[in-house]
Amino acid sequence: MAKEFSVTPYEVSGEVNYDKLIEQFGTQKIPESIKTKLKKAHPLLRRGTYFSHRDFDLWLADAEKGKTISIVSGRGPSEKMHLGHLVPFLAVQSLQSIFNCEVYIPISEDEKFYVKPSLSFDQAQQFADDNILDILALGFKKEKTHLCKDFSYAPLYGMAAKVAKLISYSTAKAAFGLQPENNIGWSFYPAVQAVHILLPQFLHGSQRTIVPVGIDQDPFIRLTRDIAEHSSLNFTKPGALHAKFIPGLKGSAKMSSSDAENDVIYLTDSPETVKKKINKYAFSGGKDTLEEHKKHGGNPDIDISFQYLKLLFEDDDKKLNQIEKDYRSGLLLSGELKALLIRKINEFLKNHQTNREKVKKDVEKYLLH
Repeated sequence: MAKEFSVTPYEVSGEVNYDKLIEQFGTQKIPESIKTKLKKAHPLLRRGTYFSHRDFDLWLADAEKGKTISIVSGRGPSEKMHLGHLVPFLAVQSLQSIFNCEVYIPISEDEKFYVKPSLSFDQAQQFADDNILDILALGFKKEKTHLCKDFSYAPLYGMAAKVAKLISYSTAKAAFGLQPENNIGWSFYPAVQAVHILLPQFLHGSQRTIVPVGIDQDPFIRLTRDIAEHSSLNFTKPGALHAKFIPGLKGSAKMSSSDAENDVIYLTDSPETVKKKINKYAFSGGKDTLEEHKKHGGNPDIDISFQYLKLLFEDDDKKLNQIEKDYRSGLLLSGELKALLIRKINEFLKNHQTNREKVKKDVEKYLLH
């Protein structure tokens, strides 16, 4: 019997059945006809991590016709960023590179300030500034990338007021279920999130927008789609790309900072820290003994080192296929696979940390005021 699972904007538990989620949320599986258009995209987009969508086909059609299109992907800053946090931004940067479109990145200090009792107002802003550096370090086009910080982008409140009037409290509760509400700011936040999703249209009029998100965030998309075409707005329903969850080092369903020392790789981790975490905590699909592994091979489907290579760190499909073949045959050992991942991660982080320092002088050029 399949294990029970739960997916909400606030919690993911159990062994997630993504086919059931497509049915439950009423989304569409990404077909091969779309995947063929993404052959040069980041592995996250062409190897199945992004598996479901709303109107991505219409967004692509408008892109091919030369119409105005845009992408939105935000960040709720309450901590330093880890590899899992990069998933939507790697997808966005790849799509911007391919389609040369405008990108909007809302930074929602307000959400985390409302939801996390221990997070102070100043801390929320400090994490926002820190997270922005990690996002921009990925290499977005300066003239086509726009960030807004909720606490300092004044026009946001007027936009949120227009949206809030269109959403009844009962509708919000039905969309999100039992929320961890402990203040009225949190009750208002869904209106702000809807503005984030509609921001390109508030600023520049009706257009196709795509929002890459984890599938757990789809309720926000649904709520926004329900109001987008209201006569007081006259916008186009935003589309969405839904990602599967990136597993934690120990094989958990979703990478989580709640067990940071054991389960995530932070973008600021040193080479020594990365090596220690992978060697000690990364779940292995290898056999218990060297003899058994060489005879029967390993299982890359459950091996975290292979999964991270597939999702994030090995762009070459031929090389990845050879790694998988060698691991299944027992030719490639678990320790060798971990060593390969460690090298790849540290190469990525060295480049990322260098870029992070370089973008500090340019942050103001990206911000909306």
